[in-house]
Amino acid sequence: MKTRAAAANILHQVLNKGQSLSTLLPRYQQEVAAKDRALLQELCFGTLRWYSRLDAIAKQLLDKPLKGKYQPVHSLLLVGIYQLLYTRIPAHAALAETVNACKLLKADPFKGMVNGVLRNVQRQQDELTAKVDALPQLRLAHPNWLVKRLQKAYPEQWQDILEANNQHPPMWIRINQSHHSREDYLTLLQQNGQEAESDNLADSALRLARPVDVATLPGFELGHSSVQDAAAQMAAQLLDAAPGETVLDACAAPGGKTAHILERQPALAQLVAVDMDGERLKRVHQNLERIGLQATVIQGDAAQPADWWQGEAFDRILLDAPCSATGVIRRHPDIKWLRRPDDIAQLAALQAQILDALWQQLKPGGTLLYATCSILPDENSAQIQAFLQRTPNARHQPLHPDESVEQPGWQLLPGAEQRDGFYYAKLSKLP
Repeated sequence: MKTRAAAANILHQVLNKGQSLSTLLPRYQQEVAAKDRALLQELCFGTLRWYSRLDAIAKQLLDKPLKGKYQPVHSLLLVGIYQLLYTRIPAHAALAETVNACKLLKADPFKGMVNGVLRNVQRQQDELTAKVDALPQLRLAHPNWLVKRLQKAYPEQWQDILEANNQHPPMWIRINQSHHSREDYLTLLQQNGQEAESDNLADSALRLARPVDVATLPGFELGHSSVQDAAAQMAAQLLDAAPGETVLDACAAPGGKTAHILERQPALAQLVAVDMDGERLKRVHQNLERIGLQATVIQGDAAQPADWWQGEAFDRILLDAPCSATGVIRRHPDIKWLRRPDDIAQLAALQAQILDALWQQLKPGGTLLYATCSILPDENSAQIQAFLQRTPNARHQPLHPDESVEQPGWQLLPGAEQRDGFYYAKLSKLP
C-alpha cells in the first residue's frame, strides 16, 4: 500500500511539476521498507516508460478527468494498470494494494472508482489496448513531437529506436586495465558466478548477463571496475590522450569519463575537469577517490572559460555537451515527458556557445571531441556542420566510414548491440 502511494506521488511530481525521477526516487525509497525499494523503482520506471499508453487506457474508463488535488489518484490508477499489464504481480494483490493506497493519498472516496477502473482493465484489456495501439505514439509510448522528429531523422529506424527506448537497460561495466586486462577480469567474474560478454567497440567494456550489486564486483571498492555504458566508454577511447598532454573534460560530472581518461593515460601532464553543478561535482571527487586518481576539479561554466581557467591552452578537450539525453531514455524514462520541443533549439544554442568558447582554449594542432547522449541531428551532425562552416581553422576527423561533409560525426543509436545512444565528432585545430 505504502509503495503504491509513494509511486503515485513520485509520478505526480514528475508529470505535473516537472521534477526528475533521479531526484525524487532516492528520497521516497528511504520512506518505504528496504524490501520494497526495488518494487518502488520498478513501479516508477515502468509506469513512466509506458505513461502515454497507460494514460490513454485509463481515460477510456474515466467519466471525467481527475484534476487539482486529485491528480495523484490518476497517477495511482496508472500504477495499478501498469501492474496488471506489465508485471507478474498477482492481479488480486495489485488491485488490493492499489485501492488501499487511496487512504494514504487522503482519497478514500475514490477507492470504489479505482477498484472499478482496474477491474474493467482486467475484463476489457484486449478491446482497450487495441484502440490505443492504433496510434504508434501511444503503442510505443512516446510524445508525438519526438516521434515526428525521429521519423524525419531515421525514416527506416525510428520504430526500432522507440522500441529500444522501452527496454530495460543492461548493466555495463568498465574495466580499469591498469589493474586487469578485460579478459582477466572476465575470468574473475566467472569465478564469482557472474556472466558477462565483451563489447566489440569499447575495449574496456563488459556487459553483465544480469544486473548485480556493485559491491559484488571483484575489486570494485578498489577501483578495478566502474559502471558505465559501452557507448559512453567510447569517449575516452576516441579522445586518445597522449603522455604529457594537458586535457580538459568539460561538463565532466559525474566523472565517469574523467576517470576513464586517466585510467587509459595516467601519464598526462594535467587533467582538468569542470562542471557548473557543485553538487554533481561531489560525485567526480568520489569517483576519483575510489579509483585512486588525481585531477584538477573546478566548478565553472564551460561557456565562460575565462572565468575559471587562466592556464595554458589544452592539447585535447572532451566536450560532453549538455543535451536532450534522448539517447538514454531507457535509463531515464522521465526524459520523454520532461522534454519539450522548444528545449532542443535552446540546447543547440547553448552547445554552439560552449563549442565556440572552448575552441579558443584549444592549442593549434589540438583535438576536440564533441559528445552528446542525444540522437537528434540538431544537437549532433547539424551542430558540427554549422560549427565547421563558421570556424575556418577547424577540420573534421572522421571516426566512422559513413561520415560525410553533410553528415559529420558518428551516431550510435540506442539498443544497437545493447548500448545507449551517443554521438561523437572529432575536430582538429589547424596549426
